[in-house]
Amino acid sequence: MSRLTRIEIDDSAIPPTTAEMEQERKVAIFDLIEDNSFVIPGRDGQPAPEGPFALDLAIREGRLVFDVTTDDATKVAEFHLSLGPFRQVVKDYFQICQSYFEAVKRLPPAQIEAIDMARRGIHNEGARTLQERLEGKVELDIDTSRRLFTLICAVIPQS
Repeated sequence: MSRLTRIEIDDSAIPPTTAEMEQERKVAIFDLIEDNSFVIPGRDGQPAPEGPFALDLAIREGRLVFDVTTDDATKVAEFHLSLGPFRQVVKDYFQICQSYFEAVKRLPPAQIEAIDMARRGIHNEGARTLQERLEGKVELDIDTSRRLFTLICAVIPQS
């Protein structure tokens, strides 16, 4: 039962997202709830906490915050990550997503596919960055990391 069963996003600190990004966020949450691997290892001689878990994702005091509880709201862990390692990959991801959304409206399938491949590559880079930043705190499979990266894109303010 080391999995997420509820995900909330505190987007109070960011401007409204586009309809496309809102749809991606909804799909990522749905997909995460359906299939994920979220293991919090034991620390300091304590056993690993048992899930299932709920995750509240937010930006607080300029840091990315993962607030993890059990389904009955018992606090499990809270991780604060620097936004620095995510800023460039999120910026690149937003730019390529914008190109992709525009391409879908006017370009032939071969060009759309090329842009989509680039978009997936940047998305994978963001997922790997997330796995690295959470190393020792949470063990994620690549699909869970990819979906969480999509949600991180929804909360990191764009400059």
